[in-house]
Amino acid sequence: MKIISYNVNGLRAALKKDLLGWLKNEDPDVICFQETKSQPDQIDHELFSALGYTNHYWHSAQKKGYSGVATYSKSEAIKTVVGISNDKYDNEGRVLLTKFKNFALLNCYFPSGSSSEERHAFKMDFLADFEKWFKKIRKKYTELIVVGDYNVVHRELDIHNPTRKDKPSGYRPEERAWMNQWFSKYMHDAFRVLYPEKQEFSWWSYRAGSRDRNKGWRIDYVSVTNGLKDKVIELQHQKYAKHSDHCAVVLTLK
Repeated sequence: MKIISYNVNGLRAALKKDLLGWLKNEDPDVICFQETKSQPDQIDHELFSALGYTNHYWHSAQKKGYSGVATYSKSEAIKTVVGISNDKYDNEGRVLLTKFKNFALLNCYFPSGSSSEERHAFKMDFLADFEKWFKKIRKKYTELIVVGDYNVVHRELDIHNPTRKDKPSGYRPEERAWMNQWFSKYMHDAFRVLYPEKQEFSWWSYRAGSRDRNKGWRIDYVSVTNGLKDKVIELQHQKYAKHSDHCAVVLTLK
């Protein structure tokens, strides 16, 4: 089983950068896109169907050209849940659950708080309310995978300059504390299951050649429940996949 999570920073823009050629070569069972910036009717789904992805599920933002998540799969989902039953966040298209035969998959795009203090406060509200909702989901689905752009650096190892003093949103104590709780109470970081002390990143600023100099942050995660922890075979950050300022995160499970 191969699952890819990818913040594409605009699905239509990524398609113009040969996203489909890359997808054909990778050939995952499921691919989860974040920050689609698209409505379903703006995408030619036949392009994906030709590669075997005959099923697609969406949670788009009400505001066009903004946010949004989409999941494409070769197998049909048994059930889908769109959003977390809270319009404050659901209007922005941030959470999509698809239930397959042997597992449930949450495709998430957590808010960024980098644009203003108001948006950082919104982000912290989201984390608290998402957790309340997730507790119910966690009880319902024991074999659960949560992929996506969490927009939070967990450990100092997950950022190239951990001693920075300005503490930008994404690297503040309160949100990193939330991540500590997430990985201690509910889920396992699939990358850290395999590589406890390895440094890799998933996002790089477009400025100053950050990607080529590997000055990045790890803010895209794959989380798995206890029952799936020992089934994680590989977790890759595909830095060479340059359709976005993020890279593809590739999970391989037994």
